Amino acid sequence: MELYIVDAFTRQAFSGNQAGVALLGRGEDFPPEKRMQDLAGELKHSETVFVKCLDGHGFHLRYFTPGGEVDLCGHATVAAFTVLREEKALPTGEYFARTLAGDLSIEVAPEVVWMDMAAPKVLRTFTAGELPALYAAYGLTLADKPEGLEPKIVSTGLADILLPVTGEALDRARQNRDEVLHISEHYDVVGFHLFCPAEGHTARCRNFAPRYGIDEEAATGTSNGALTWLLYEAGVIKEGEENSFLQGEAMGKPSLICSRLTMEEAEPRIRVGGPAVLTLSARLL
Repeated sequence: MELYIVDAFTRQAFSGNQAGVALLGRGEDFPPEKRMQDLAGELKHSETVFVKCLDGHGFHLRYFTPGGEVDLCGHATVAAFTVLREEKALPTGEYFARTLAGDLSIEVAPEVVWMDMAAPKVLRTFTAGELPALYAAYGLTLADKPEGLEPKIVSTGLADILLPVTGEALDRARQNRDEVLHISEHYDVVGFHLFCPAEGHTARCRNFAPRYGIDEEAATGTSNGALTWLLYEAGVIKEGEENSFLQGEAMGKPSLICSRLTMEEAEPRIRVGGPAVLTLSARLL
C-alpha cells in the first residue's frame, strides 16, 4: 500500500483541503474496516480514500474520516485521481469510480480532475418554525438570512444542510458544536454548509461536519455540488456555466471548487472539479 498526502482544490502546497490517499497494490483487496479506520485516524485529515484498481478504466474507492466511513468525498476523489495521473502515469481521459454513492464518471484532464456528482436530491425544505434553531447553532438569527434563498437539505452523494447567510454573517459565524451535532443527528445529515453570494465568485462558503470529526473543512466537493443544484433551482446559476466557490478562508487555507451543471435528456448532471498538489508520500510499515 502506497500512501500520499494531497492538497486538493488548489495549485499551492499547504493550501486547499488535505486528503490521505492509499493506493492498493494490483490484486490487493481492501484491508479490514478497522485497519482503514485506524489509518484514517493516524493521518488525521478529514478524509482518507482507499483506491483499488478494477480494470483499465475503473477504480473502487472507499472513504474514511477520523470518525467513520462515508459514501463519497469530492476532494479526496480529486486527490486520488491526481495521484494516479502524477505517480502512475494514468492517461488523460474518462474513467469511472465505484463508490457507496454509486458509480461516478471521472474526467482526468492535464491539470484538473472533474467528477460527476450523484443525482441531486432535495431531501427537506424547512418550515418557518425550524429555521431559528439552524441559525442559532452558529450564533446567528433570521436577520442574517439573505432574501430569496432558503435553507434546504440537499444531497449529491452526501446530505448537508445548506444555510444561506449574508457575507458579514459568514465571517462571524461561530459553531455551537454540541448543538450542531444534535441537529445533524436529528436530520441525519453530514453537517452544515454555510454560503453567501460573493463578488467575483458564485459564492463564499464554510463547511462544518463535527458529526464525522470535522469541526471545519477547507473544501468540500459534494457540498458545493449540492449547492450548485440549490442555486440553479433559485435561478442564480445557469445551465452550462462554470461556477466557482471560494472556501477555507477562515482556516487560512483558501480553496477554489468549480462546478458545471448541464441537463441531459431532462436529467441534471452536476460535475465538480479542481486541481490538486501532491505534498507527501510514505510507505506503511
